[in-house]
Amino acid sequence: AALWAVWSRSGDAAVDRRLAEGTRLMHGGEFAPALAIFDDIVRTRPAFAEGWNKRATVLFLLGRDAESLRDCDEVLKRNRFHFGALSGMAQIHMRRGDAEQALKAYERALEVNPNLEDGATVLRLLQDAVKEQRRAAGGRST
Repeated sequence: AALWAVWSRSGDAAVDRRLAEGTRLMHGGEFAPALAIFDDIVRTRPAFAEGWNKRATVLFLLGRDAESLRDCDEVLKRNRFHFGALSGMAQIHMRRGDAEQALKAYERALEVNPNLEDGATVLRLLQDAVKEQRRAAGGRST
């Protein structure tokens, strides 16, 4: 929680208030106005990783996976330790049917934060999904 609090500070109180408002809207299912706020934050404070992360989250919730992945990449350019963006990438890759990329992203998230909720369980599920995809493709299972 403390780390998320730090990541949510842009250095500009007005931007921080906008981020909080966008997050509130997002959690309330009001994705379009939340996206507009996060678009504005990314445009005005492009160095602020959490602006990109929140926009990636809304894009994911809207099913706009390619855009969400691009924003996750932007988050990681600014904060390579952002386990939220990494675990989000894993979710997107799974939704797209790419268990191997999902596993890679999730393993990176666990390297950064070995205490992710249900981390061992999710890791095991992803490893099993990779084995199943390889088996279905006629490849070797490792």
